[in-house]
Amino acid sequence: MQFQVLNSPFNQEQAELLNRILPTLTETQKVWLSGYLAASSSTFVLGALADATQNSESSSQQNGQSISNEITVLFGSQTGNSKGLANKAGKRLEANGFKVTISSLSDFKTNQLKKVKNLLIIASTHGEGDPPDNALSFHEFLYSKRAPKLEGLQFSVLALGDSSYEYFCKTGKDFDSRLEELGGTRIYPRFDCDVDFAEPAEEWLEGVLGSLKGAENSSTTAQAVLTSSALAVESEFSRTNPFKAEILENLNLNGRGSNKETRHLEISLEGSGLTYEPGDALGIYPENDPDLVSLLLEQLSWNADETVTVNKQGDALSLKEALRTYFEITVLTKPLLENVAQLSESEGLKELLVPGNEAKVKEYLNGRDLVDLVRDFGVWGSSGQEFVSILRKIPPRLYSIASSLAANPDEVHLTIGAVRYEAHDRERKGVASIQAAERLLPGDLVSVFVQQNDNFKLPADPSTPIIMVGPGTGVAPFRAFMQQREEEGAEGKSWLFFGDQHFTTDFLYQTEWQKWVKNGVLTKMDVAFSRDREQKVYVQHRMLEHSKELFSWLQEGAVVYICGDEKHMAQDVHATLLEIIENEGGLSRAEAEAYLADMQQQKRYQRDVY
Repeated sequence: MQFQVLNSPFNQEQAELLNRILPTLTETQKVWLSGYLAASSSTFVLGALADATQNSESSSQQNGQSISNEITVLFGSQTGNSKGLANKAGKRLEANGFKVTISSLSDFKTNQLKKVKNLLIIASTHGEGDPPDNALSFHEFLYSKRAPKLEGLQFSVLALGDSSYEYFCKTGKDFDSRLEELGGTRIYPRFDCDVDFAEPAEEWLEGVLGSLKGAENSSTTAQAVLTSSALAVESEFSRTNPFKAEILENLNLNGRGSNKETRHLEISLEGSGLTYEPGDALGIYPENDPDLVSLLLEQLSWNADETVTVNKQGDALSLKEALRTYFEITVLTKPLLENVAQLSESEGLKELLVPGNEAKVKEYLNGRDLVDLVRDFGVWGSSGQEFVSILRKIPPRLYSIASSLAANPDEVHLTIGAVRYEAHDRERKGVASIQAAERLLPGDLVSVFVQQNDNFKLPADPSTPIIMVGPGTGVAPFRAFMQQREEEGAEGKSWLFFGDQHFTTDFLYQTEWQKWVKNGVLTKMDVAFSRDREQKVYVQHRMLEHSKELFSWLQEGAVVYICGDEKHMAQDVHATLLEIIENEGGLSRAEAEAYLADMQQQKRYQRDVY
């Protein structure tokens, strides 16, 4: 709970004192203090807090359910969004008198599931319908024969996903349906959130609170109202309140003649109060290519200067600015097609969406954008406002941070590969990557926030060996790792596997790696440049060449990190690790898989893949 000076009877100094002491108080201390204040005819706020706590406790006792006030909140998160929402939910529930346990799905002991009475699961879906890494074991358990009957369980699921993927929110849907199959009862219906999840997540939490406490209690308790408004007004820069950061440097890391363009961005965080750790990501809210916006406006019959409302808060922009800065126009999703079909008179679009045409829909969505949709099926709506009303907000792009804050105070560095490709007779460009490559100059401002990633962190013990596998831009977080270990004087061994196309043009941060090898910060480095020889060689080939030594490091307790492409590289490296463990350890395939699963459970196998 955070007191806000605005519209409160407290001055700034008093609010700061309250904010320091309130989170440290026990429930007993709050009750005692509220009684003291009530006797002194003081403000009712703490009294309302105590009343809410006492009411919820007495309600629990009256119902004869001594543990009905206990709620377990589990999260499955690849990038940190689900964890952040779980923590917010936990604070809100505690403020409403509940006893809350928050845990990642990987840390939760599955043998305790039978004892849980109230369960909230917040889970993202990764890749093509897969659970995030820290939800894999729980997902497997829940669908196994060992999963218990859960007739006494009340639950609700918040599912995070991206509707541009075929298996939208699949992990959350899996948990929701399976808990019901096992006998659980929903506290509140599942909510499926797209990339702009803040508002639906808030609506879900309000619904859960209303169901748990009863609509009357949750809507009239002064504490609930206070907590809700306090959480809604963020006092620090975040995903919902990004910081306008200045670009300090923007360099191309690739040499002349390269097939690639990789930008190194240095961004100032001065004055933001934002902090990060190696392994975290920086979120950037990009803007669409002005040329693409102009091409789209040419297809529309409305005035580019027409004012349109862009959100529920009533914020308004010109149609041109809304398409450039607010709405997503480069990605098509099936939900968008379905919404367009309701506003459009196009029979062709309606025919495309007929059940049984799923493969055709998937093919159409691939590589096309809003300009294609308008050209193929016509403009929908009767005004610019109606046209944009079904578009979703541009989602932020997350980039693994390539710097250590200890080595670069008030700065954050990124490594961004420019995305350009041909599709359907037009050149296509990545939104954020091409903004970085073509339009961001030193002195420009960009909206950013820090995305914590607890699933990708250096070991607490700096003497622990680490093995890093990061081809291409996947090397970014390992630059941060090396900077951090250099600052700390870490003595643990480190080994980097890096790969790209050509040694002479694509060896990203080459001089820095060579410096770290020379001074011993980086113990060992193996590289694979796939286009420098007739037979292509990749990082997994280098790993196999050193399989005996690599397995020796694993036996010593080394932590393995993988960063980069999920579809190909990460799967190939995973298969290679299994092969090395199987062969060098003299194990069966099942035993090798168990070995790697145990490493993952111990946080010795961490992936940051996309």
